[in-house]
Amino acid sequence: MRGWHGAAAPPGRDTSVRTLETTMAGKPKLHYFNGRGRMESIRWLLAAAGVEFEEKFIETPEDWDKLRSDGHLMFQQVPMVEIDGMKMVQTRAILNYIATKYNLYGKDIKERALIDMYTEGIADLSEMIIVLPLCPPDQKEAKIALIKERTTDRYLPVFEKVLKSHGQDYLVGNRLSKADIHLVELLYYVEEIDPSLLANFPLLKALKTRISNLPTVKKFLQPGSQRKPPIDEKSLEQAKKIFRMK
Repeated sequence: MRGWHGAAAPPGRDTSVRTLETTMAGKPKLHYFNGRGRMESIRWLLAAAGVEFEEKFIETPEDWDKLRSDGHLMFQQVPMVEIDGMKMVQTRAILNYIATKYNLYGKDIKERALIDMYTEGIADLSEMIIVLPLCPPDQKEAKIALIKERTTDRYLPVFEKVLKSHGQDYLVGNRLSKADIHLVELLYYVEEIDPSLLANFPLLKALKTRISNLPTVKKFLQPGSQRKPPIDEKSLEQAKKIFRMK
């Protein structure tokens, strides 16, 4: 089942308008279990956009049954985000909506195409890392070796080359986009696996530092924020129990 593993304001965004808008419409409400999984990229993007959000954790199999029986999940899957009167599902649809709303999706169709291509590549590697906790113990070492190989030989060289090619601070259009945020989130996960994997990518390390120092992201990275830690054995067992995973 795909269930659990299914900054200053962005340029041109008036923070006072956004704050009023959030107050009037209510904070987005995120429905998921208390862990990273597929919701974490949504948390990162909202936090980077300076949007406060609430979380409604699925804590028991009964919580999960109720959410599905209430008809709130279009495809019987989470993540689900209540935002602007909608109950949105499908991670990429949610991310695209947030990015569009908060001016993190480029200025024109060509920039959006670049952002989409970069984001899909980021998602390919992120997916390998997200599902790693589900890997049988006897296969984990091989999976980690594959992740390391793809990180250094396939994915990170692309983004290092992009930054080198235009000499700008961000991946697309010299302004913050969801591609930058997703990439920096991924770089944190890569470092958790092996910090040396970033050694040969100085421009990516600089991007990570630059994005991490944006006020909204910096706040999200502080202890006590809604950012989730790596999933441990206890959390994994809880998730399996909630979603009745074998």
